[in-house]
Amino acid sequence: MVLTANSSIHTKPLRFAAFPDPEPGPGEVLIRVGACAACRTDLQICEGDVRPRMLPVIPGHQVAGRIAAVGEGVDDWSEGDRAGLTWLAGTCGECAFCLSGRENLCEHATFTGWDRHGGFAELVSARADVVVPLPEGPADRDLAPLLCGGVIGFRALRVAGITPGARVGLFGFGASALQAIQVARHMGCRIAVATRSDAERQRALSLGAEWAGGYDDPPPFPLDLVVTFAPSGDVVAHAVRALDRGGTVAINAIHLDRLPEMNYADLWWERSIRSVANVTRQDAREYLELAAAIPVVTAVEEHALPDANRALQRIATGEVEGAAVIIP
Repeated sequence: MVLTANSSIHTKPLRFAAFPDPEPGPGEVLIRVGACAACRTDLQICEGDVRPRMLPVIPGHQVAGRIAAVGEGVDDWSEGDRAGLTWLAGTCGECAFCLSGRENLCEHATFTGWDRHGGFAELVSARADVVVPLPEGPADRDLAPLLCGGVIGFRALRVAGITPGARVGLFGFGASALQAIQVARHMGCRIAVATRSDAERQRALSLGAEWAGGYDDPPPFPLDLVVTFAPSGDVVAHAVRALDRGGTVAINAIHLDRLPEMNYADLWWERSIRSVANVTRQDAREYLELAAAIPVVTAVEEHALPDANRALQRIATGEVEGAAVIIP
């Protein structure tokens, strides 16, 4: 499925198109897509909230599949290896950020489904050095949601300063938060969830949240950290007000509608607001290892490749319970 111009998701901006099979260039591999999860970033690119960097572009950046071919100079991958692809499509490897383990901040980084074609397809080429190995066993449809929502949620918890036993807030409870709550529980944290949906509140409680309420409802205990998953600045303001002294809000969103005017007293006492930008290869490797150990269980709603527009529409309306996954 290819995006040719920005539009509302209700006008079905993706169209089914036939492309020649991609060939892996030097240092690249070709992945046969078994499944590609869809997320709000795909929606925001398709709607123009996040401006596409190339058109036409095939979206999708949570790919689980197998190596179909390897390009010249690739020694670490062989045909048939199980492989995953994340949002990170490449970095320069030479800047201060790359050299200090912060390749997610590389000014020359490229991203899957944004700078180069992604996984809403049968085949996708990628730089071999950013592809991550996937374990044998779980189905592609269950692994794909780990590769963005899972990894970025894991990074967000660490950016916010999670420690064992911490008081954790998850504001918004979609596919990423469904995995983050399992990580927080594994670390013995007390968890409060804020969301507009009554069904999501009940699901959060069933997954181990100590409290679940609306964004306007103050949690019954102050929070050491909050991760916000909703692309709304108002939610960030509610999260800051829920923090204890010295706490941190991590904004897990590539696009935010705005940041509202806030009372400085809510930020006083060394409370912090941080954004979470992209992921690193190390994030992906560490999270996949942790997810297997817990194990993290994903909830999946399958869509055939020609129905990718419908998957994005359901993400837009909040109808997806868990992760929407595109199956070629």
